[in-house]
Parts: sequence; C-alpha cells; structure tokens
Amino acid sequence: MYLAGVILLMLVLPAASVAVEALRAPAALDLMPLMGKWFTFWGVGVRLFTAGLMQTFRPQFTAQSIFAIKDESALAIVREVGFGNLAMGTLGLVSLAKPEWVAPAAIAGGLYYGLAGIGHALQVALVSDLAIFALLAAFVASRTL
Repeated sequence: MYLAGVILLMLVLPAASVAVEALRAPAALDLMPLMGKWFTFWGVGVRLFTAGLMQTFRPQFTAQSIFAIKDESALAIVREVGFGNLAMGTLGLVSLAKPEWVAPAAIAGGLYYGLAGIGHALQVALVSDLAIFALLAAFVASRTL
C-alpha cells in the first residue's frame, strides 16, 4: 500500500495533472512551469502533508513499518518529523492557489527530498526522493537562471 501511494503521488497524479492542463491549451504552455506546479502540489503538498498527518497521529506506523524501530521512545521524534512534513506539505498545498509560492515550496520540498534520498538506504524511498529532488531542482533552476 505504501509503495502504491508513493507511485501515485510522486508520478501518476502529477504527470496526469500536467497532461490534462497541457492538453487544454497546448500552444500556450511551457511544460517546465506545469511540471513545477503539479509535482510541487502532489509531491510536496499532498505527499508530505499526508505523511505528516500519519507521523503526527500514528507515529508507530513510520517508526515500525518504515524504520523497523519498535522502541516507544522513538515516537516523539517521529511526531516532530511529522510537524515538519505538515509545514512543508501545507506550503505545497497552498502553492496551487498562490502560484508565487510554487518556487519556495519546490525549494523546501526539493531540498528535503534530496537530503532524505541521500540518507536512505537503496529502497523505494531513495529512488522517489532523488527523482522528485531532481525534477524540482530543474524547475527551480529554470525559473531563476
């Protein structure tokens, strides 16, 4: 279930959103801003916000299922990580309504995914974290250079 959620939020839904919006006005749109908008919304906004909710209200899932830690004392740390994910996720969610927030959300979320990707062992989280980091870094670079 976790893997399906990652694939859905990090690839399927953002790509579908880009495709739908690009098909609505194909001649007038540059793909990079669309990719930044939708990968930030889904990958940073929805994914990190939902992860933050889970980590805040069910920290044992993250501790036990993802990190294989059964010690109850780890739950407070997982909850703290959840607060950070809620904050970044909120920024990503609001970026859909406030387009000027897309780049800041992409920077914060992209850095988080890049650093998390480096810190993870070779598993699905590494691949998805580094992929979204690369995409968001390309978007931010295209807007600032």
